[in-house]
Amino acid sequence: MPEDPTTLADFNDPITTVDQLEAHAGTAPEKVRVKEIKALDDLCRQFIARSPFCLIATVDPEGVIDVSPKGDPAGFVTVLSDTVLAIPDRPGNRRLDSYHNLLKDPRVGLIFLIPGKGETLRVSGRARIVRDAWLLERMQVEGKQPSMALAVEITRAFMHCPKAMVRSKIWQPESWRNADDLGDIGDAMIRHGKLEQTPEALLEEATSEGLLRLY
Repeated sequence: MPEDPTTLADFNDPITTVDQLEAHAGTAPEKVRVKEIKALDDLCRQFIARSPFCLIATVDPEGVIDVSPKGDPAGFVTVLSDTVLAIPDRPGNRRLDSYHNLLKDPRVGLIFLIPGKGETLRVSGRARIVRDAWLLERMQVEGKQPSMALAVEITRAFMHCPKAMVRSKIWQPESWRNADDLGDIGDAMIRHGKLEQTPEALLEEATSEGLLRLY
């Protein structure tokens, strides 16, 4: 049995062409190909209105992909029209990876999730960082409004089948493995950043700098 690979070159049987891929996995039937739409319909609007969580994918100039989670009370993403939606930015660690990427390449991909539901909604488009006061005021939560938002002009949207959710049993608590012994973000920052701080000191520092604020 070969040793576990350390680079992609260590794999001996890759798929490298479209013909190989389709010969191996098959092609999508017509009814799957035509499910993609170029604007949000009522079903998409209802899905977004009930979603408390989405993932945002962007790419930097070197081609490195970044995927960032965003979450708030259900309906936190505002649908402004059939082709434009807006995502509020809440206080965080100020890395702003997605925003740095979008200033150079506006292409963006979104996946919306609803707890307990197998299907997801996938949206692609182009994004811009905006600060329009009328929009930020509409996005208030607990009296706090975001300082900026991500406006996305939609180029395609479609519902994704629930197979991944069914196989993973992600919404079935009885299948969850206990993670109480896993390190938290403080442990990761200390270990990965080689910081000479205790978790307690790091938590106090992050709180004082406003990095742990919810709104």
